[in-house]
Amino acid sequence: MEDIMQHRISQSSLYKQCPRLVTHLTALGDVPESVNLSPQLLHLVRLRASQLNHCGFCQKMHTDEARADGELQSRLDVLPAWKELSCFTAEERAALAWTEALTLINHVEITDAVFQSALDAFGESGLIELTTVIVQINSWNRIAVSFRFQPDIK
Repeated sequence: MEDIMQHRISQSSLYKQCPRLVTHLTALGDVPESVNLSPQLLHLVRLRASQLNHCGFCQKMHTDEARADGELQSRLDVLPAWKELSCFTAEERAALAWTEALTLINHVEITDAVFQSALDAFGESGLIELTTVIVQINSWNRIAVSFRFQPDIK
């Protein structure tokens, strides 16, 4: 049986051999301050996409970042059940529904209702920026999973 703990390509090797990837993906997730997307909301979006993509590396990173920015561990613990719980705001719910729709696009139709909810919550420019963040994290997830990046678990 193959050892799933082995890196295929290390982060440092990837970053050294393809610095444009880091530059461009990082820029894709840089949301202008003029857009009303809070860091807390962006942490939830990045974490939820990472959960859906089974990216342990990114899940660890984004839970650590969310907690450092004041997110409650109790909300992080129940994020996969966000549809069933009242601890997430209407705006967060719209963002999480949009995140799931884009992340699972090959399995789930993006309905007009999900689109309209996100558009109503964030406006056109906010929805475009939110979409870039979701595209960014999905890209990072695919890189981290395929190359088997390992989180630093302490």
